[in-house]
Formats: sequence, structure tokens, C-alpha cells
Amino acid sequence: MTDYRKYLEPRVISRIQGIDLKARLVVEGFITGLHKSPYHGFSIEFAEHRQYMPGDEIKFIDWKVFARTDRYYVKQYEDETNLRCTIILDASASMNYASQGNIAKFEYACYLAAAMAFLMMKQQDAVGLALYDTDIRTYLPAHSKKSYIQEILRTLGSAVPTRQTGTAPALAQIAERIARRGLVIVLSDFFDDVHAVISALKRFRHSNHEVLAFQILDPRERDFNFGYDALFRDMETGEEMTTQPQHIKAAYTHALKEFTEKLKKHCRERKIDYMLLDTAQPFDVALLQYLIKRRMIQG
Repeated sequence: MTDYRKYLEPRVISRIQGIDLKARLVVEGFITGLHKSPYHGFSIEFAEHRQYMPGDEIKFIDWKVFARTDRYYVKQYEDETNLRCTIILDASASMNYASQGNIAKFEYACYLAAAMAFLMMKQQDAVGLALYDTDIRTYLPAHSKKSYIQEILRTLGSAVPTRQTGTAPALAQIAERIARRGLVIVLSDFFDDVHAVISALKRFRHSNHEVLAFQILDPRERDFNFGYDALFRDMETGEEMTTQPQHIKAAYTHALKEFTEKLKKHCRERKIDYMLLDTAQPFDVALLQYLIKRRMIQG
């Protein structure tokens, strides 16, 4: 594995101290990877600049950038926000699950949220953050001031998943708080009633927000490879059950596929972008999806 790729691996990032350093290394690995991949057209090298437009003062042209690109760019100021984004993170107890050899879903979601926020700030976007379980636990409205990233990262670094899931009512409350149109990114396992979840996501679309929904699962939640005997405990209620996984694997995988396909179908019908991830996947899978969405929004 090349050096830049290792910082996109969840288990590597989990061993690094400090969520600010984790976020920076993931973004640096992602940007380096873009330059080395077929997606090199997604340039964010001059994220703090914008192209010169008629009417801009010549004194604001960055001549160093012109020397490298043969194009005119002017420095972009903090109030020239490109995009407004709110990252919404499921902080319920079910997100605390981690199978052997993998990081917890909540940990994965936190690192991904931190990297996205860091990347957005580099692109002069306004970023906000919301954490929820059965209710809104934290709400930080979107801002583009560079120092604001530290408050977002501190919030992510200190968050602990607790309580049961109430995705639908919590998302409905968050939708009421986001005043200005923008991009909404939801990170959750979506272990809730699928129709209630879709109804809640629809509220963002009714307010003309663009929506990216990332369903984050553990690899064992996807393949159910638990061996011969296993003790299952509900992360939210504490209820336990001992069983032989191979006897129920077929029924479980069928039910999960039906659930995720239904979620994906309803999202597609409502023009909500949906992606299924697991905690063993590199972070660039989701970051590239975000970048594609950002490009589509900005035309």
C-alpha cells in the first residue's frame, strides 16, 4: 500500500491520536489519491481561490497561482461561501457496535464527518454539525470561518453514542433548524422504520436541500459471518439472545438486503443520494461521492 493510501484506512486512522490530525491526514491522503487516480479532474488544489471574473480588482490576482497554471485566480475571502452544508450524525447506541478487527460504526462516522468538514473548510464552504439519538444532542449551525472547524472537531472528538434511535423525529427537528438552502449529509446505520426515515429525509427535500445519505454498517452486519455459536446483545435495550448464526444467516441476509434496497429505492425516487458503506472500507469511497455531489450542485 502506498503511503497516501494508508491514511484512508479506518484501522490505521484509529491508531492516530487527535481527531484534528486524523481529519487532516485523511484529507491529505484523499487529495493525493485524486492526483494519482482517474479522478484527477476533481482538483481542489486552489480551494481558497476562485477564477478571476470581470469586475474583480487586478490587485487581488494571485500571480504565483498564475505562474503555475497560466490562469487568473483571485484570493477568496471568508464571506464568499461556495456551499452551505450540515453534517448530521447518528449518535445512538446501535452505532457503537464493532466486530472483531473493525472500528465501531460511530467511530467510522466521526472520522468521516471530521474529514468532510475539514475538506469543506479548505474549499471555503460553510459547515455545520448535528448529533442525535432520540433527540437533538448537539446542533452547530453552518459557518465558513476557518476557526470554526476546531469547534466541530472538538464536538466530534468528545461525542459518545448512547440511548435508543429516534432517527425520524430527530431529523424532523433538525430540518426545522436549517434556515438556508444547502447540502445535508446524514451518517447513520438507519436501523429504524424505513418509511419513517424516508419521511424525515423528505423534509429536507421539501426545503430544497440536496441530500446525501450514507448508511454505515459493520462488515458482520452485512455478511453475518459469526461462526457456529454466538451471543447477540441489543446495543440499545441490552436484550440478549444465544443462537447458531448459520441457521438464521439466509433469513437475516435476505431481510437486510430487502431493507437496504427499499431504503435505496425510496431515496432514489425522492432524488436523495444514497450510499451503503461498511467500516472496513477506505474513507475515499464516501469522500469521492461527496465531491461528485458538490460538483453537481455547483454545476
